Amino acid sequence: MAGTPFDSIVRVETPEGIELELRTAGPLPRVLAWLIDASIRVAIYLVLATALGVLGKVGLGLLLVAVFALEWFYPVFFEVYFSGATPGKRALAVQVLHDDGTPIGFSASVVRNLLRFVDFLPFLYGFGFVTMIVDPRFRRLGDLAAGTLVVYTPAGEPRAGRQSTESLPPPVTLTRAEQRAVMEFAERAPKLAPERATELARFAGPLVERSPDPVSRLYAIANFLAGSA
Repeated sequence: MAGTPFDSIVRVETPEGIELELRTAGPLPRVLAWLIDASIRVAIYLVLATALGVLGKVGLGLLLVAVFALEWFYPVFFEVYFSGATPGKRALAVQVLHDDGTPIGFSASVVRNLLRFVDFLPFLYGFGFVTMIVDPRFRRLGDLAAGTLVVYTPAGEPRAGRQSTESLPPPVTLTRAEQRAVMEFAERAPKLAPERATELARFAGPLVERSPDPVSRLYAIANFLAGSA
């Protein structure tokens, strides 16, 4: 979905010193994404209510447990395991990231979603909407507490997938910290755009010298390190 006048550009610096440009999503796409996800959950509730209705009070108890679990952990599951995007967010081409541009983790996702009940107050996400309008990065209270941003996913931009099965020993001796940095790059790079991954890979210096594809080179070294660990 195209950006609205409420959207803004945020520049963040990664731990490796690379500046990333992120386009934060304003209230409109976030509301539409929420409506899609709410519709999905309602559909699931209707199916469960029909299936569990025959069990009487036991079925009602199971339904309430399912409603509780879905309301609180539906967004956490998708944000953590599907690149920060619930089905609604994916449909609107937005995703949740840490405010330093890194993929959202479990604890941050839990915090931002547990605080939805505060954002919902006094009704229909009143506090959350006001906070988004006031905050220059359009963060609701849950985002402020968790240190997260909702940004647009680059449309049509391929990711630097970790497809290499090649294993290469590093050309120089690596310290423990350097080995860990290579492994962390290999885990993070598939979630970055190719040019971003290439920028970061070139910081590896002698590990990727004269390599036409520094990203694949680091993947191969990471595979070697993983196999020798």
